[in-house]
Amino acid sequence: MGQTIIEVSKLTKQYGKATVVDGVSFAVEQGEILGILGPNGAGKTTTLEMIETLRPIDGGSASIDGIDVAKDPGKIRQIIGIQTQASAFYDKVTLVEYLNLLAAIYAIALDATSLLAEVDLSDKAGSYPEKLSGGQQQRFSLAAALVNNPKVLFLDEPTTGLDPQARRNVWELIKKIRERGITIVLTSHYMEEAELLCDRIAIMDGGRIIALDTPDNLINELIDQGFHKQKQVRQADLEDVFISLTGRELRD
Repeated sequence: MGQTIIEVSKLTKQYGKATVVDGVSFAVEQGEILGILGPNGAGKTTTLEMIETLRPIDGGSASIDGIDVAKDPGKIRQIIGIQTQASAFYDKVTLVEYLNLLAAIYAIALDATSLLAEVDLSDKAGSYPEKLSGGQQQRFSLAAALVNNPKVLFLDEPTTGLDPQARRNVWELIKKIRERGITIVLTSHYMEEAELLCDRIAIMDGGRIIALDTPDNLINELIDQGFHKQKQVRQADLEDVFISLTGRELRD
């Protein structure tokens, strides 16, 4: 890390009289994992969609790797990968065929078999997406988002609806993707997930960023204000018990 790859300045989005993103500014360094947290309606997804070129920017600016999002969206799409909450895939197209189709769109060579192996789906190469479990679909959508070897990967609630084994497997995949030097921006409603994966966290509410720092610094700041948990924190929680008893093996 050290070189800025995403710059967002006073980003704004309005629908009628409602301002859903209100002057959001932040920067992300190359190789960093930035988490964007907030309650429903905070503006998280809309913020990402503007940076991803999926929604017009009403005010402010955003750039990725020095490319202005609004001025050159085509170049932006070449260097980013996107995994949405509910990915839609073509019917009756196998996993390997789908990845090769995406590679053809990008006009690049791809070893689809190796990419499926990276996300633990080698044995499903000839299957249709509709036949996959929830966890398998999430892993496949990650593979699809990596086809063009993006510089920045956007993940919108990547583990929603997954069981503990599948969720932890996706966490490990995200860590491996980061090790390839890919910058990651993710949204999540799971605080444990954000604390485990993210170098820094931006907390949004009412369309604005109200805090931005490392997980440790955010927690320590709250403790310094005199906060105490009512329940004693132990070295394990119920999910740890569940994993210990049922194992880490995926149940696809």
